[in-house]
Amino acid sequence: MESISAEKLWAANFPEFIKAGEAGINSLMASAKLVELPAGQQVFYPGAVCEQYLLVLEGSVKAQIISEGGREMLLYKVGSGDSCVLTTSCLLSGDNYPAEGIAESKVLAFAISSHAFYRCIEKSAFFREFVFKKFSARLSGVIALLEDVTFSAIDTRLSKALLAEESDVITLTHQELATKLGSAREVISRHLKRFEAYGWVSLHRGTVTLLDAKALLNVASKH
Repeated sequence: MESISAEKLWAANFPEFIKAGEAGINSLMASAKLVELPAGQQVFYPGAVCEQYLLVLEGSVKAQIISEGGREMLLYKVGSGDSCVLTTSCLLSGDNYPAEGIAESKVLAFAISSHAFYRCIEKSAFFREFVFKKFSARLSGVIALLEDVTFSAIDTRLSKALLAEESDVITLTHQELATKLGSAREVISRHLKRFEAYGWVSLHRGTVTLLDAKALLNVASKH
């Protein structure tokens, strides 16, 4: 029953693995363990050794770094059909994790041992392409985030973040927005209150209501 369930999960989430029809890929799928992580569980932490490659089926894992002062900065989220760029990087380099991963919700994933990962990377052109495509796509996003944090003004980044939610009523706290932007809650609160004074947003406990998206778009477009 478990093998049938696993086969259905592979077919639904990673059908390209089944279509590959390679002996090495079939062996990899057979060796993968189905794991379930509760919401809030730490998946990895700074300094931890990377021992497995995770392919997420359900739920979301957030990768973040925390400064010595306790400030959080969200790097990216790993959702259904994704793999983690930090995990891939650590497996390929042999380095330990430089950040932490937290399950945002209940997570269901296939866990592939480092041994199976290395063996398949060596023997399967399909798996190498899969791993490096996922790695490159996610790495580009992380670099874009770091460039944004380094070179963009906070009001520009905040406006972009609000518009990116694609909703007039955004259910995010000031701390959650600060984490997304790699800033301090006090800084985000100060800018949101300024936006409210301009009539661009309306602030309530746990929500931000957009009143003038055009004005926010103008700010978001600034270089």
